[in-house]
Amino acid sequence: MKSLLLLLCCVLLQQLCIAANLTGTIMDNNGKLLPYASLTVKGTKKGVVANGQGRYVLELAPGSYTITCQYVGYKTEEKSITLGQENLVVNFTLTTQNLTMATVVVKKGVDPAMGIIRETIRKRDFYANQVDSLTVDVYIKGLLRSRAVPDKFFGQKIDKKEMQKEGMDSLGRGILFLSESVTKVSLKRPDKVKMEVVSSRESGGGFGFSFPSFINFYANNVTLLTNSINSRGFVSPISDNAFHYYRFRYEGDFFEHGKIINRIRVTPRRKFEPLFEGFVNIIDGEWRFHSLELTTTKEYQMELLDTLKVTQLHGEVTNNIWRTQNQVVYVAAKKFGFDITGNFLNVYTNYDLEPSFGKKHFNRVLLSYDTSFNKKDSTYWSRVRPVPLEPDEKRDFVVKDSIHQVARDSMFTRSNIDSLRKNQKPVKLKQFFIGGVRRNYYSSKAFSTYRLEPFIQQLQYNTVEGVVVAIDHSLEVRPRQGSFNYTLRNYTRYGINNQRLNALGELTISPKDNSFRNRYLAVAGGSRVSQFNRDNPIHPLTNAVSTLVYGNNWMKLYENSFVQLRYNNRLENGLQINVEGLYESRRPLENTTDYAFRKTGNKFTPNHPVELANVPFEKNRALVTTLRLSFQPGQRYIQFPRYKVPIGSKYPTLDLEYAKAIPGILDADADFDRWQFSVHDNMNLKLKGEFRYRISAGGFLNKNRVDIPDYTHFIGNRTIINNNYLNSFQLAPYYRYSNTENIYGLVHAEHHFNGLLTNKIPLFKRLKWNLVAGTNTFYVNRDNYYAEVFAGLENIFKLLRVDFVSAYQAAPGAHYGIRVGFSGVLGGMVQLNTQ
Repeated sequence: MKSLLLLLCCVLLQQLCIAANLTGTIMDNNGKLLPYASLTVKGTKKGVVANGQGRYVLELAPGSYTITCQYVGYKTEEKSITLGQENLVVNFTLTTQNLTMATVVVKKGVDPAMGIIRETIRKRDFYANQVDSLTVDVYIKGLLRSRAVPDKFFGQKIDKKEMQKEGMDSLGRGILFLSESVTKVSLKRPDKVKMEVVSSRESGGGFGFSFPSFINFYANNVTLLTNSINSRGFVSPISDNAFHYYRFRYEGDFFEHGKIINRIRVTPRRKFEPLFEGFVNIIDGEWRFHSLELTTTKEYQMELLDTLKVTQLHGEVTNNIWRTQNQVVYVAAKKFGFDITGNFLNVYTNYDLEPSFGKKHFNRVLLSYDTSFNKKDSTYWSRVRPVPLEPDEKRDFVVKDSIHQVARDSMFTRSNIDSLRKNQKPVKLKQFFIGGVRRNYYSSKAFSTYRLEPFIQQLQYNTVEGVVVAIDHSLEVRPRQGSFNYTLRNYTRYGINNQRLNALGELTISPKDNSFRNRYLAVAGGSRVSQFNRDNPIHPLTNAVSTLVYGNNWMKLYENSFVQLRYNNRLENGLQINVEGLYESRRPLENTTDYAFRKTGNKFTPNHPVELANVPFEKNRALVTTLRLSFQPGQRYIQFPRYKVPIGSKYPTLDLEYAKAIPGILDADADFDRWQFSVHDNMNLKLKGEFRYRISAGGFLNKNRVDIPDYTHFIGNRTIINNNYLNSFQLAPYYRYSNTENIYGLVHAEHHFNGLLTNKIPLFKRLKWNLVAGTNTFYVNRDNYYAEVFAGLENIFKLLRVDFVSAYQAAPGAHYGIRVGFSGVLGGMVQLNTQ
């Protein structure tokens, strides 16, 4: 009897669990596919989204249902269906929204849109703050496709055969990036956020795109994806000052689910402001968003991308509370021969507007990954995915995941090692001079990489050594077993004129799992030529040009034999620690050549800094220990399964450096205690621009024996080239303000207008050249100070910055100059190596 009952229960349970798929395609009445249309089961919270080809899959138990299909700008369609145990195909054909003018009283000369938008602006704050707390599940799918790839990029040939192995075609067309994830989001006003990644996968391996994009048009200032697109943000069409930026036109209304929806065309009043164009649908009487489609382009101060379009569909979650149901962000860009398009889909489900949060629910972890986030199988993804994959997306997951799995499993096999060796391209002669040499060495025990920097890059000229030839090469060893990687570097230089050879070696040991922590232990030693200012205020190439062309030998050098030990670590709480022990035996150097391309009539200055002519520099020894701490309060974190990573906070960063020279040990002469404390931050003021500052104070607590290399030095500049902004003086002599004062103060501040003001000037607004202004100030007392103010243009050709600078000092007085450096969308990525 029990067996019979158990059998009946199993049969009944099996019948209850049977579900069929409702599938179909969504298009308009002209046969155009409607990507990412929304389908819901009326009377329930169950719904799906069509894919980029307008195809949908909805799993339902047998029964009768009413299916609602929506697409922004089209009339909502409902169909009643009866689903059995077999799959059912139901296609939807949507028609463009029929708009009427009957429900709006049009006053002569006044567009009804003005009143509708005015009422919506009045309700903006209410809807922005209507919900105090919520939780929501967000399905995120990110996709980037390539439509064209150039043959070369910055002179380097692109290997399209390697791209074909990743599923691209011979022209470089195909999927560049594909990921999907499910993230649970918790929000509590005013600013508490917690995101928990339940599952995520990226085609070919990785963490995927797991940050939901909450684009809030109820805010005055709208952030799109990242600040890199436009750090000023974009003005919402219902911002408090929307009428200053936009024109609005009433296009009619339509009736849906008992509500009148007003369609308003949004048009920017002028270009070169961070604005949108498109339309918004506003619910009449309630004055809230029903849906919207807004686009911005590079003509509206957007960087990196050419076009970005946002579509949102809002829906009622509970009585009188609406939230975003799904959102699609379309992107497109053509840069340097690359043609890229993509979209990022967010589907929001399971809203809970009255969640119960524990006291410790919100902490400093902004985003956390479940320990099994990347271990979900295809069955799981088929069940939770609200949008079906397109054929090439399925293929991309299969191909790239298989390649990743094979590469991982066969990494240390003999056949794979032989294949990697065979496929490595031979070294060409020109690589020794331009581009550099890189060779990989494969074995079953370790993977190693040898690097040789190009000889041309190492070629220098100065008045001490004359022509300098150098070799800079390194070997990185990553063993299969063990927890550490090892890097051995050698740098050797020879001065043709002074006929001196200097060489140093350095061994760096770092943990394998070191992506974000930057932990390492390094020991170095040998002999070298160093600038008196360890911050290396002048680049060797800049000095060579200045010396040979203009007869100015600004770089001042000394020779030292040294042993150095360094340890660096960034703790999980965001505190960065750097400890250094340095022993140097120092020797002065003299000029050995006065050669220049042309005789200017000026004699080169001595190698000793002319501003410190009254400070002798002779052979000496120093044993100096230095502790550097950097900390940003209020750190937020990303919690990975095995570690967490600090990602910054809204507070400024605090830096402390303390250096102590220990006399007597190993005949060391130096005896001092030096400190410096700094506060620095970048403050994004949105439409008003970005304000950056660094405020420092420091000095000597003890200065019994201080030689020139141990002075407090500042980064000056006597050439037209400048690259070290916010930590330098653009016109100051290199060593005039070097000191051993008990206390001094520094202020570096600059404001980047990011298009403000210049977007009103016809030429500049088209070129996107932006205004920057600021000051750099040093102060000890009324007889010892330096101040400069500057104004300039940046983002010139996305790369350059030009400043006009006026400097004031106790003596010899005011002077002026022009400086050119790297700044802007691309220029900000350029860092000159001055070592």
